[in-house]
Amino acid sequence: MNISTFRAFNSRNYRLYFSGQSVSLIGTWMQRTSVYWLVYIQTHSTFMLGVAVFTAQFPSFLFSLLGGVVSDRYNRYRVLLFTQIASMIQAALLTILILFNQYAIWEILTLNVLLGLINAFDVPARQSMIYEMVDQKEDLSNAIALNSSMVNLARLIGPAISGIVLESFGAGICFLLNTASFAAVILSLLLMKLPKYVPQIHTKKVMGELKEGFDYLKHTPSIGLIILLLAFISLLALPFTTLLPVYAKEIFKGNASTFGYLNSAIGLGAICGTFFLASLKSGANLKRVLFINTIVFGAGLILFSHITNLPLALLVAVLVGFGMMSQTTVSNTIIQTTVSQVMRGRVISYFALAYFGMLPLGGLLVGSVSHYIGTPNTLLAEGIAALVITILFSFVLRKDKTEPSKEEIT
Repeated sequence: MNISTFRAFNSRNYRLYFSGQSVSLIGTWMQRTSVYWLVYIQTHSTFMLGVAVFTAQFPSFLFSLLGGVVSDRYNRYRVLLFTQIASMIQAALLTILILFNQYAIWEILTLNVLLGLINAFDVPARQSMIYEMVDQKEDLSNAIALNSSMVNLARLIGPAISGIVLESFGAGICFLLNTASFAAVILSLLLMKLPKYVPQIHTKKVMGELKEGFDYLKHTPSIGLIILLLAFISLLALPFTTLLPVYAKEIFKGNASTFGYLNSAIGLGAICGTFFLASLKSGANLKRVLFINTIVFGAGLILFSHITNLPLALLVAVLVGFGMMSQTTVSNTIIQTTVSQVMRGRVISYFALAYFGMLPLGGLLVGSVSHYIGTPNTLLAEGIAALVITILFSFVLRKDKTEPSKEEIT
């Protein structure tokens, strides 16, 4: 790792965003870990874990395309500021529910739905804003990789802290800390100095712009097929995290801290992967990286599936996290560095659709299947599915480079 690994930090706005979002995402992972743990402890049901994933992600699937249109039609900065404030309110409501009421699972799931709805508008605006935060556009791929490292660093730290806080103080304090963490990202947004927003004239209606985004993907198969790959992986492999509470409590005979350590091990692997990606030279073959890392991801799941020794499982979880990182980070980098600027929000909304749409459906599928064939066999099947999908898409992933569409506007 050298100084060029952090070259995107030369941009003041990106430095502000990175620092504020880093704090906020630690709180987000604390909340996510606590919610899934609460659901499993209260229900002891893998199906209900799938439902918890579904309620958090499916609203994003329903509204992410609309979120992409909003990101392209309106001031992304204001959209992002609004979604962060709304996320803080959601976390505050969850805190009040747990600390001051006899809560029911359906109330937690309802607030999950609210967060999923907010994320449908947050993700396209936030991902698209990265382009505007970076002064030197050749540093964009580095900024995306660092952004992913920030997410995975939070995944490393947040669940570990969450496990300790859950054991010592309860879930309500985890949610309270998440609420407070949003102050950091909101402040960072308020301190940014962005170019004055110039409204664009839109002659098409919302449905027309959605169709325009779909037509763009049809005429840019190098991007469309990457999004399709992500959709299949999100449906059949990425929902493995749904089953981690079962591994923590039933297979490793642990507690909330064990669950936190498993999540943190995956986060450690993912952050190693993102720093590796950030260190790549400009023009590196990202599709080849995606191909190799998806193989690593599938093989890691297969190895992890039937391990009963916790220290060994944590080591393999690092490997899984390293491979898993590519699914969103490399895919996002390929998209952002080749997509037309005027289509950025809509294309990213299709990217979000592939992830947020398939992941909750996969969570339900995994939760249901594990009820019949057991948790280890389900995870084994997910690993095999990842390898099969990689082989089927190998003709796309092994190409030397991504060729931009003729329609691209640079």
